[in-house]
Amino acid sequence: MLNEERIILMTRMASFEKGEGKENVKVGNYFRSDYITVQLLKAIVSGAVAFVILFGLYVCYHFEELMQDLYQMDLLAFVQNIIFYFIGLVAGYGVLTYLVSSWRYNKARKSLKCYYHNLKKLNSLYNDMQ
Repeated sequence: MLNEERIILMTRMASFEKGEGKENVKVGNYFRSDYITVQLLKAIVSGAVAFVILFGLYVCYHFEELMQDLYQMDLLAFVQNIIFYFIGLVAGYGVLTYLVSSWRYNKARKSLKCYYHNLKKLNSLYNDMQ
């Protein structure tokens, strides 16, 4: 005999598994610190690559000015500014990544907690039939 509550619960769980559940299960397999560390490492690498690309574009755009002022500019101060901007970009991107990945992890854990609760409820509905 069909039980409407079971069918509704199974449909809801199936749609979760097809949609956001795939990503949440991947996130849920990590400990919180491990997930955030992996995301931070990705952010640091991609931030460094983005900075190199942006700096390359800056050099290409201002190449003539840089070549004219090369012997007159303070190269040490120029390199210090580049390092300062690099650290600022990577640190800012890292902080933003930390906040976003913490939020995503907490959201995924809450979602998975609800999913596991529904699994237990479904199991109890099957056990009540027997």
